[in-house]
Amino acid sequence: MAGFTKEDALRYHASGRPGKIEVVPTKPYSTQYDLSLAYSPGVAEPCLEIEKHPGDVYKYTIKGNLVAVISNGTAVLGLGDIGALSGKPVMEGKGLLFKVFADVDVFDIEIDQKNVEDFITAVKAISPTFGGINLEDIKAPECFEIEERLIRELDIPVFHDDQHGTAIISAAGLLNALEITGKKINKIKIVVNGAGAAAISCSKLYIRLGVKHENIFMLDSKGVLTTDRTDLNKYKQQFARNTKKHTLAEAIEGADVFLGLSVAGVLSKEMLQSMAKDPIVFAMANPNPEISYEDAIGARKDIIFATGRSDYPNQINNVLGFPFIFRGALDVRARIINEEMKIAAAYALAQLAKEDVPESVNEAYKTKNLVFGREYLIPKPLDPRLITRIASAVAKAAIETGVAGKPITDWDLYELELMKRMGIYNQLVHDVHLKAKNKRKRILFAGADNYTVLKAIQAVRNEKIADPVLLGNTDEIRRIAAENKLYLEGLQLIDHRSTSESGKRQKYAQLLYEKGKGLTYPEALDNMNDRNYFGISMVENGDADGFLSGFTSQYSEITRPALHIVGYKNSFNHIAGMYIVMTKNGPYFFADSIVNIQPSSHALTDITLLAANEVRKFNIEPIIALVSYSSFGSVREGSPLRMQEAIEILHKEHPDLIVEGEMQANYAFNKQLRQKHYPSSKLADHDVNTIIFPNLSSGNIAYNMMKELGGSEIIGPVMLGFRKPIHILQLNSTVRDIVNMCAIAAVDAQM
Repeated sequence: MAGFTKEDALRYHASGRPGKIEVVPTKPYSTQYDLSLAYSPGVAEPCLEIEKHPGDVYKYTIKGNLVAVISNGTAVLGLGDIGALSGKPVMEGKGLLFKVFADVDVFDIEIDQKNVEDFITAVKAISPTFGGINLEDIKAPECFEIEERLIRELDIPVFHDDQHGTAIISAAGLLNALEITGKKINKIKIVVNGAGAAAISCSKLYIRLGVKHENIFMLDSKGVLTTDRTDLNKYKQQFARNTKKHTLAEAIEGADVFLGLSVAGVLSKEMLQSMAKDPIVFAMANPNPEISYEDAIGARKDIIFATGRSDYPNQINNVLGFPFIFRGALDVRARIINEEMKIAAAYALAQLAKEDVPESVNEAYKTKNLVFGREYLIPKPLDPRLITRIASAVAKAAIETGVAGKPITDWDLYELELMKRMGIYNQLVHDVHLKAKNKRKRILFAGADNYTVLKAIQAVRNEKIADPVLLGNTDEIRRIAAENKLYLEGLQLIDHRSTSESGKRQKYAQLLYEKGKGLTYPEALDNMNDRNYFGISMVENGDADGFLSGFTSQYSEITRPALHIVGYKNSFNHIAGMYIVMTKNGPYFFADSIVNIQPSSHALTDITLLAANEVRKFNIEPIIALVSYSSFGSVREGSPLRMQEAIEILHKEHPDLIVEGEMQANYAFNKQLRQKHYPSSKLADHDVNTIIFPNLSSGNIAYNMMKELGGSEIIGPVMLGFRKPIHILQLNSTVRDIVNMCAIAAVDAQM
């Protein structure tokens, strides 16, 4: 069980605003004008349009993104028939999951009605409000008739998640487990313990995937469903077998798959040991499975084991399905969630588990490197790719089967919209990655004998951002890769200290010596034992196109050899560092934040021009503010004076550059304030996107505050002023940081 107490759970639900969901306005409401549009008299106009064109309800209201989570509380979680009111916390929780995983809005509806006809009547009466209906926690067999009737009688998707969600997720796990074991789906024997809604739905979906009907043995609390039993309802009768086997122990002998949707502890070690080779056991009783993880693993070393719990591998969790299934169905205005859409979701889930896992998922689940196999059959719920893969698969299936009312033609754009909706899309990063892919460059990774760097290199290669070249101890690189199932095939590995590289060390040393940097040849040769000197020399001599280092180095350990070997860019006599600060209002570019401690006015001029050139590489026109603790000459000493002198040079020598200063930060970021007090400013009504700081201290403080207090994503440092693409990683960068910096280095190399 998760590590919380009863008091923790109650406090969570009661603290602050009681419950877990709320309604939030999506339109302005601060003025009388806004209110007159929102309600009377302005609201009459969309009402009349909908009266004339009912389809416009999707244009003017929330209907197209609104799902009802409806229950009568007769089969709540593992709690049973606790009633509609008592089940409300669960329905609110479902609403929370819909919103956070797929941005689907939810009203939870608790109907205090056990009579099937009355329940159906109530749901039909409120259905015009919604774009879809998620039935929840309704006991069998009533749930079957309720869902079947509502599907037939309504023109919006109706989905009983207890049935189909479990079926879809477990089907994905089954497909992958069969692939791992090499078993054929039409040959396997399945024992299903439990004959409720989920069990019957799972079995039906497995049959559609290829399991033979006669190879499924289902049990309820009285034993195997057999043809000689007279107590079976019509839903159970579909799975009655003509067999002499009556107990679980008898049925499970020689079985390939056990699907548990029943109660804790019914599967013994002995029963498990009687199963076929490589048994697949999905023990999903909640909260405790039919057999514990420890007992199952102890009984069979060849087992593939899954539960409904998050504290063990292979969690069969419905949140992998319903948010994204409804997302896809709503987006094409499907009138039904049909079998083809369910199967599409199962296959999409199964396929996703075989792909490299984003490092954010490893970090969220405190794992090192999730790799498809016996302990990773299906994706994790926090995998950000779920929404694009599952929703797209479901939407495509709806269109292909003719149940969609709104077709999608541009699937790349649709996936982009999904990512934007979930806040996992970054336009700037997307554009940089796209540019990098258009003309791949050889990017050299110094210090590649590190797990995080190797993970990033694998991501770079998989995403085709660049052609990585690995610099480091090659034996250590291969050891780390083998231990963590990382793939190095086809990559160039270089150990700069090995005897095989002695010729290059001598060549690079001679070229460095000839540059006249005050080094003797022996000193230059000795420097080539340093990975940064050697790696930067590779770039200088055309053996690589760009260089990344710094994961375990200080900045000075890279900038010094870079200045010795590649030097400054063109007429600039300074280098600088720039951080890209990603905010909800878009990117901001902060310079200089890492190199120049107390830059002169001429250095500030160069830093500004370097930053402007770099910002243009992102297809953004730089709008630049030089900031300090005074504004527009109110102080004529110290850093304000240096900023004023830099502005004078910039305005005189670069009149087309949109740059102004010096100014306090509030004037830089607040256009209205600037217009009010300094209307003649060159910035006019522009929105500033590039900030030049007066010294290293202020720049460093600013970007770190944005990261920690503002919650901004920080990309960088992007090095400015080197003649070749030399870039520095922050100490202990994440995989995502390294991949982004590689893309920037690759684009730099293209230019």
